[in-house]
Amino acid sequence: MVNKNRLIKTIKKLISFDSQNPPGDERQIAGFVGAYLKNLGFKIKTYTFSAGRVNILATLSARKNTQSLLLTPHLDTVPAGKSWKKSPLEAKIIGNKIYGLGTTDCKGNLACALEAINSIVEDGVKLDYNLIFAATADEESGSSLGLIPLLERKILKADAAVVLDADDFEIVVTQKGLMHLKVSLKGKKAHGAYPWLGTNAIDIAARIIMDLKNRNKNYTKNKYLREPTINVGTIKGGDKVNVVSDWCEFELDFRFLPGQSEKERLNFLRKTISQYTKNYKIEIQGIQNPYRIDPHHPLVSSLVSAMKSLGIKPRLSGSEGATVITFFKAQNIPAIATGFGKEGCAHIADEYACLSSLYNGARVLEVFLKNYKN
Repeated sequence: MVNKNRLIKTIKKLISFDSQNPPGDERQIAGFVGAYLKNLGFKIKTYTFSAGRVNILATLSARKNTQSLLLTPHLDTVPAGKSWKKSPLEAKIIGNKIYGLGTTDCKGNLACALEAINSIVEDGVKLDYNLIFAATADEESGSSLGLIPLLERKILKADAAVVLDADDFEIVVTQKGLMHLKVSLKGKKAHGAYPWLGTNAIDIAARIIMDLKNRNKNYTKNKYLREPTINVGTIKGGDKVNVVSDWCEFELDFRFLPGQSEKERLNFLRKTISQYTKNYKIEIQGIQNPYRIDPHHPLVSSLVSAMKSLGIKPRLSGSEGATVITFFKAQNIPAIATGFGKEGCAHIADEYACLSSLYNGARVLEVFLKNYKN
């Protein structure tokens, strides 16, 4: 049975470890998690892809040649910054709220998972699948020292995965794709008093950007996601106020739906730009493909059933932002995300989570792990 007092003690301990990223150092918190799981009978391995950036990979084996399920929260947090009124590394309970850096993102979820596993082992439950637990580094800076190399180097293998990094009992079943690009335009320099003698690259950029926004309408609606978006993150150009700009560059953030592709988005961009100029260059800075899983997949149905059995209403949802789910897609591992933090509290000063949600989250994971059928 999930022990609320033990759960609170665990989350307090996790918050006390400084794993702010940057600078990034997960050694202390990873050591605690590894020792905790080892004491419960897990086989522990550590992987470090840069000094101090420790990942814990723990396995509780059921029997040979059986299926496996992965639970994976992350160990790092964003920096606290200077706006906190409470001590970010010292958990403080006020009513039903527990304050501290990482309470929502993502040490609260980590504590829920540890407590659920503790309860299962304590009750003598024997799972009929191999349970893998990966507590990873560097999620807040892109996972290049954590989940990505663990998956790409085939260190971490699983038949299905649950990412513990979401809020308020949502179950993330789909996610937008992401593409970051830089567009560079060239014009013709002239005196500012005689703009007709030059070609202003900034003017061209402005027309391209407006056209991109106006024409971004061709898509099939998604039940869980808003429309595809284009954000202009930066724009630079020109050398002086009285000179016609012969250069301009701007960065675009494309978010696109499952069913759309980066190739289609690139063609859309090139077609739009070429209506205004042939003198341009596109630099692709990063791509993450969109993701979706069948809402009737055993991962989803098992988690929905666990929540409903405890009187909790599950929320199937989509992620507008990029999460680590897409890293599993690249390895053909079905994955969902869930979590029990407080929506809107990640990355804020005086971050908090609700104790009742963390307690119920641990109970949900306990029921889910006991009853999961792959």
